[in-house]
Amino acid sequence: MSTEQKVALRGGEFLIKESQAADIFIPEEWSEEQQMIAEMCRDFLKQEVFPKLNEIDAQEEGLMPSLLDKAGALGILGISVPEAYNGIGKDLVTSMLTTEILGAGHSFAVALSAHTGIGTLPILYYGTEEQKQKYVSKLATGEWKGAYCLTEPDSGSDANSGKTKAVLSEDGKHYIINGQKMWITNGGFADVMTVFAKIDDDKDLSAFIIEKSFEGISLNPEEHKMGIKGSSTRQIFFNDCKVPVENLLSTRGNGFKIAVNILNIGRLKLGGAALGASKEVVSKSVKYANERLQFGRPISKYGAIKYKLAEQAIRTYATESATYRATQDVELATKALIAGGMDEGMAKLKGTEQFAIEAAIIKVHASETLDYVVDEGVQIYGGMGYSAEAPMDRAYRDARINRIFEGTNEINRLLSVDMMLKRAMKGELDLMGPAQKVAGELMSIPDFGAAAVEGFEKDHQYIEGFKKAILMTAGAAVQKLMQNLAKEQEIIMCLADMLIETYVAESVILRVEKLTSMRDDQLTTLKTEMARTYLYDAAERIHRAGRNAINAFADGDERRMMLIGLKRFTKVADKNTIASRRLVAEQLIAENHYCY
Repeated sequence: MSTEQKVALRGGEFLIKESQAADIFIPEEWSEEQQMIAEMCRDFLKQEVFPKLNEIDAQEEGLMPSLLDKAGALGILGISVPEAYNGIGKDLVTSMLTTEILGAGHSFAVALSAHTGIGTLPILYYGTEEQKQKYVSKLATGEWKGAYCLTEPDSGSDANSGKTKAVLSEDGKHYIINGQKMWITNGGFADVMTVFAKIDDDKDLSAFIIEKSFEGISLNPEEHKMGIKGSSTRQIFFNDCKVPVENLLSTRGNGFKIAVNILNIGRLKLGGAALGASKEVVSKSVKYANERLQFGRPISKYGAIKYKLAEQAIRTYATESATYRATQDVELATKALIAGGMDEGMAKLKGTEQFAIEAAIIKVHASETLDYVVDEGVQIYGGMGYSAEAPMDRAYRDARINRIFEGTNEINRLLSVDMMLKRAMKGELDLMGPAQKVAGELMSIPDFGAAAVEGFEKDHQYIEGFKKAILMTAGAAVQKLMQNLAKEQEIIMCLADMLIETYVAESVILRVEKLTSMRDDQLTTLKTEMARTYLYDAAERIHRAGRNAINAFADGDERRMMLIGLKRFTKVADKNTIASRRLVAEQLIAENHYCY
């Protein structure tokens, strides 16, 4: 199928159009080269990171920069950087694979992600040729380390409210920057920083490339954090810091747009990193369950533990399905834009921006999957799970930041719905037509005589119902609340949960449908059981979120009619999920690691 056909579904259109299994990328399709890159990353963790986790957490002097140096020597820091700037120039899917594998690296993964993502990409995508040659070429090899200075004491989720100021010097050669930044990852050793400030009394931020050698920069001591203790996190102060005018990144007032677009990429990549961490914790959980004896048997023999292991794996597999589906969509959109004549850097930004809704969904789902996985990991380890001598202590604490990084999960939930509605109002996404059609369907009598369908066609019918549930609920909420909907955050959160569960359920079903067309073996059958178990549970979660939303804004006959419709749209056939989870867990136990 051509690229033009494959990118027919634009960002957010999954809600109103049916996706085809043949069009999505699934991790079972990795090429030999991609598998070799993944193995290189696994070896790097085993040899360089895992043996030094305590030293990393203690922030042993020079250790983290030296690890980044070694990663740079292997090309890991420049996976997605063009060869012209000392990178390897691989596509986004390959870059995501390295992010996933290295996501198991605890604090190292944070330092790496900050360097390769927000530390490098603003300059790569928005910099002049001179800026890219000077800075990106050094960042891609690790010769210089990168950081990103956006957050301030009074400017977190509301990023554009930052107070850091930039004033042009009298001779017009420098911007003089004054202000304070906080929570700066890699702040203690970064050589180059993208710093956001407002020029004079501008409404919007501008961005500047600042070297640590510039005068007027001072740092607070390292922050003491709950987790990711090995990640350097500093406050940075700029006191009459002189920045050459040629170090303005992009154009004046374009900083907020840079921040938003880089965050879109960061949200997608955070999903990959959380996925890699989840797989590592599942493997540790299985191994411990096989080793730990109680009442004369390994605890992996007990049903309560099997449930936990299976659910860890199911949520991880579902997250993985959605993450690579969205990643491939971004890649295809980017290629189509390049083919249309757009500059490669701008095409990558626009491709990601088009799927900003999906990026927000991935960020929320992956970080909450990881939180579930580590929480159950602690429980499976029992008393040892609470001991700092065992691995779950670090895993549990390190996971928690991911629901705050790259925009809190609350902000991302609000954004996912807000972006959908704004695109609809701009005419970019036809939500009104499908919503009205669903409203009309509410008044009709269900066709009980329709021919029964089986297999994946039945799964897609369920997912179509989920989409109708969202369109019905969101459409009614918009109609009833109008401009006041923006103030009803609890309702928007419910709509977001419906959206997230629907996207992930569809992704995992599409994945196993495609996999089944490629091969027919026991593992494929188990993966299909995992997908359908996720779908079954998603139906209940969507129904609950929809019911809570409807009860908040509707009443009388309208509410009764909508609740009946919601029940119809989220109804799925009964399934013995206990039996399915047992099968999934038994395979994990036999393999003694995450094997899906």
